[in-house]
Amino acid sequence: MRFGEYLHSSMIKEYHPFYIAYDELKKSLKTDYVTPPTPENTKPARREWTEDDEKAFVTLLETELEKVFNYQKRKSEEIVERIKESEAEVTDVISRLERATGNRRESVSFPPPTDDDFLLLEQTLSDIIADVHDLAKFTQLNYTGFQKIIKKHDKQTQWYLKPVFAARLNAKPFFKDNYDAFVVKLSKLYDLVRTKGNPVKGDSSAGGTQQNFVRQTTKYWVHRDNITELKLVILKHLPVLVFNASKEFEEKDTAISSIYYDNPDTWELYQGRLKKTEGAEAIRLRWYGGMESDQIFVERKTHREDWTGEKSVKARFSLKEKNVNAFLDGRMTVEQVFDKMRKEGKKSLEEINDLEQLAREIQYRVITRRLVPVTRTFYHRTAFQLPGDARVRISLDTELTMVREDNLDGRRRAGNNWRRMDIGVDFPFSQLPPEDIDRFPYAVLEVKLQTQAGQEPPQWIRDLTASHLVEAVPKFSKFIHGTATLFPTRINLLPFWYPQMDVDIRKPVSQHYGIRRPIASTSVSANDEEDSDDDDSPQTEQSHENGFANHLGDDSRLFTETNGNELDIEERIAAQPLPGDEDYPLYDSDDEYMYGSYFSDELEEARHIGGLYYANQLAKHYLKVTGSLLAAGFWAVIPRPRATEMPPPEQRGIQVLGPHQRSFKRFQAPPGKRIFVPVRVEPKVYFAAERTFLSWLEFSIILGGIAATLLNFGVDTVAIASSWAFTVLAAGALVYSLFLYIWRVDKIRKRRDVKRVYYEKWGPTIVSVGLVVVVLVNFGMRIHAGGFMAGKPGVPLPVPGNGTRHGEL
Repeated sequence: MRFGEYLHSSMIKEYHPFYIAYDELKKSLKTDYVTPPTPENTKPARREWTEDDEKAFVTLLETELEKVFNYQKRKSEEIVERIKESEAEVTDVISRLERATGNRRESVSFPPPTDDDFLLLEQTLSDIIADVHDLAKFTQLNYTGFQKIIKKHDKQTQWYLKPVFAARLNAKPFFKDNYDAFVVKLSKLYDLVRTKGNPVKGDSSAGGTQQNFVRQTTKYWVHRDNITELKLVILKHLPVLVFNASKEFEEKDTAISSIYYDNPDTWELYQGRLKKTEGAEAIRLRWYGGMESDQIFVERKTHREDWTGEKSVKARFSLKEKNVNAFLDGRMTVEQVFDKMRKEGKKSLEEINDLEQLAREIQYRVITRRLVPVTRTFYHRTAFQLPGDARVRISLDTELTMVREDNLDGRRRAGNNWRRMDIGVDFPFSQLPPEDIDRFPYAVLEVKLQTQAGQEPPQWIRDLTASHLVEAVPKFSKFIHGTATLFPTRINLLPFWYPQMDVDIRKPVSQHYGIRRPIASTSVSANDEEDSDDDDSPQTEQSHENGFANHLGDDSRLFTETNGNELDIEERIAAQPLPGDEDYPLYDSDDEYMYGSYFSDELEEARHIGGLYYANQLAKHYLKVTGSLLAAGFWAVIPRPRATEMPPPEQRGIQVLGPHQRSFKRFQAPPGKRIFVPVRVEPKVYFAAERTFLSWLEFSIILGGIAATLLNFGVDTVAIASSWAFTVLAAGALVYSLFLYIWRVDKIRKRRDVKRVYYEKWGPTIVSVGLVVVVLVNFGMRIHAGGFMAGKPGVPLPVPGNGTRHGEL
């Protein structure tokens, strides 16, 4: 859908006169025709863009900017006033409730509030929440509209207005209004009303008193257009977790910065966290708020496989900022770190011993493995949780940014310090060069649950995660993504979500889910004239649900039968059978062969080790490549039936349904890179491979027994030939199964996502066909030799002395 159509279909009736006049601005970009249109030439040339045209366009653009800015400012002030009024009303109702419950005499003159009073307050707050949602959508649409029209202007007229108009936008920054303060205030009021003056109380500190906490975590991406709506949806069920309620809200209070450590020669922590190997660790230093924060948390995250019966755990201890360098270098002992804690006596001796053991292990790993800072992550976190209750915790990380902290290329970013000091929490960090920073395009939603075995999460969470507001990305890691992005020349193994960064994650809007008023606002519709510019192409804009489904025809059921992540678009398409290729892999890097060369994990590891070991592995690598190329060339010249070539777009790929046609999408790793697809490996996988090998072995023994019987008791050439045939078949099956078992165990150990690990279609087929051939040949040879005629009426039995030995009767 083009932006003009999307703008009209998304307009709210109340806000309609104050939206950007996108159609009028677009028409003003078209000058008069040089000659009038004729039936032969319906689109004659237009005159060139002049300075007068530019002045007229800029004047109209300034008028539209002033209109949008003033209305957004007025509505924002109205919302602030309405929140203050509601706060006064809620305070009055709560005070009446406290007086009624605390003093029976006063309850006579001051009756307690009724359920209707709380219901009325909840409706009022819900209306304010809807206003905040509408204003955020209004702001987002208009900001996008100004960006679109400026881009269209510069492209059509060749008069570059973008740099100049950026200054005008900053002078009237209607799009920079921060709605987090609204969310925090509304969350507090809504929680008071929802609980009828009895909000849950408890420790609101980060993690409470726990040092080690275990959660089941699922992660999602959230498009920037849906961030405010998502926050407003969640606050109706969970309050915003405020660590210091007595302090006025500031944006830097939600800032979280983390610095991850790794060995840049081996990238062992990156590799371990990416492959999810048992016991893989991530070591980071984290602080909350600005750079002036003096409390630094030293954390270690350890991954545990499910089959071990343990859960992945995060453990941490706090350290003064001035002591970080000395602790990491080993100049400060663990005993010195916790000496003050022991003297204060606020923690038990057992807790202090556990923390000392954790600190000792982290310090040992940093020093012995030569770990250095490599990647910093920064984001603003909005946490939703009942204070003191960690059963359900939802966090939304916005403005996610990854920054390089290393000194690998000769630039002393951090120097000898544990972190660089030229940046703080001043997003978007415009002072940094592009190669030092990666601004993540989405927000990251984490849903953390502590539920008992077999217990389902709350229904509202299930509805939220299945809605159009989020896109599920299991096992997403800020550290892994940032490291892979910031070190493209050093990291060759990429996470599985990496190719999806170029895919628009927005989905058709679920009309039954989200922030809705009791009486829905009427959308304004209008016809947008034909526009062929690339920036308004369907790939770049959100498709309206009805129009999107109409374009799909019969295949629209793929998108409308279920919602969101219950089966999202990619999963629904992947579930459909593909023409002529049932075994199509989702990612190119599942194959061993890539871009004309073989990629080997062992070779990459050997390169880091170096020496004679690397030379031997390199020689084996080239020998393998040469043998494979020779075999491929020999197979190509052998005369044989050839398969019919299919057109390239439809030969191999995933069907992607576009608004006008069926196309094919295949995620492909960049040249020289490989995408790591996570593979779940449990002990039962090894046992299954062993059972399969034993089944092959049993089959081979049976065939060998048949061959031995024929060889020992057969006397004619038919029996001898059959025994040899069964012997060759049994030996071939035995050798094949042995090598297949060894190969499978090796691939399982390396967590390689190779299809033959889980099924094998050629081996059983060849053995079955060979068995059928041997039996039929044996049957035919026996008939030809006349062996089946013996013993029938009219056929004499062989007798001794007639060319047959006595024992053969």
